[in-house]
Amino acid sequence: MDPVELAQSLIRCPSVTPKDEGALDVLEAALKPLGFACHRLRFEQDGTPPIDNLYARIGSGGPNFCFAGHTDVVPPGDKALWRHDPFAGEIRDGTLYGRGAADMKSAIAAFVHAAGRHLAGGPLKGSISLLITGDEEGPAINGTTKVLDWLKSRGEVLSHCIVGEPTSTARAGDTLKIGRRGSLTARVSVRGVQGHVGYPAKARNPIPAMAALVQRLSSHVLDEGTAHFEPSTLSFTTLDVGNPAGNVIPAQARAQFNIRFNDSQTPDGLKRWIESEAEAVRAASGCEVDLKFELGANAFLTEPGAFVSLVADAARHAIGTPPAISTTGGTSDARFIKEHCPVVELGLPGGTMHKADECVATAEIRLLSDVYQAVLARYFANPP
Repeated sequence: MDPVELAQSLIRCPSVTPKDEGALDVLEAALKPLGFACHRLRFEQDGTPPIDNLYARIGSGGPNFCFAGHTDVVPPGDKALWRHDPFAGEIRDGTLYGRGAADMKSAIAAFVHAAGRHLAGGPLKGSISLLITGDEEGPAINGTTKVLDWLKSRGEVLSHCIVGEPTSTARAGDTLKIGRRGSLTARVSVRGVQGHVGYPAKARNPIPAMAALVQRLSSHVLDEGTAHFEPSTLSFTTLDVGNPAGNVIPAQARAQFNIRFNDSQTPDGLKRWIESEAEAVRAASGCEVDLKFELGANAFLTEPGAFVSLVADAARHAIGTPPAISTTGGTSDARFIKEHCPVVELGLPGGTMHKADECVATAEIRLLSDVYQAVLARYFANPP
């Protein structure tokens, strides 16, 4: 199937997490005629919705080159903001519109097309697989991690992997991501003593204590960055007292912040620093300071070497210029895959992902298929 037509068919499945709505059926129907053995895997856990996943493989020997991605998408939001139906897969003036066009149904279609072209060129010297989840945009509990566990239980090994996230900026393949920053979220509660504003000495105001903590954390330079990562950052995302009365000192103030950290930091080290700052505020103010942490992901890096060079060279061959090497952006399922094999991310331009009228030029989908085909040709000619 033409990659643009396959992308259209996938977009027409309104697979907002956790729903599949036939997206994996479309993908399986495209893979089976190429000779892929397809395994539909549904996982669920108490308190979370069941998720449909797909693992498809052609070949039985090594190396096993894997393409990983997701068919689930974020909700379209207010459809009145869309000029094109988010689930119609319309093409206007050479541009494909729809939820998932950039992130990342079109990349899946491009890889399937590239795999088909590679398989048509002669016997496969190893295996090609696809690990596709329906839980990347959600809690990521019943998706990639559980498929990886399933593979491990079968003794099946992934040798190298490309995740088809929308990494690029202007042209498909112009940016190659070799790692991602970690993400640590903290929720802070500062508790004082409620009282009348006319008698502040009889109260203990949590707001100045919270303000002091915000200042201490926000003004601290975490690091200067590393060879492949920008400096770590700390950003407060909310601060709330919830006090409608102008003559009452509140009892509690709450805040939340997130740290995006590079490979010079560890979650435990960051937590210890935050706790020490909270203890200093606690001692100075007399207020109680409670912290709750949620680790979203650890920082990881696929060290530049043979695999990174192979993918970068394939992209350069296809688009004419070498791709930028990056570790920017949020988290992706590569954070799970890196525990199993070397992984990089390479996909379409992502400027419209998660926006109204999400779109991608059809020429970029075909260009990405060329990039992926170049990767497969080099990989199986001389595996890293």
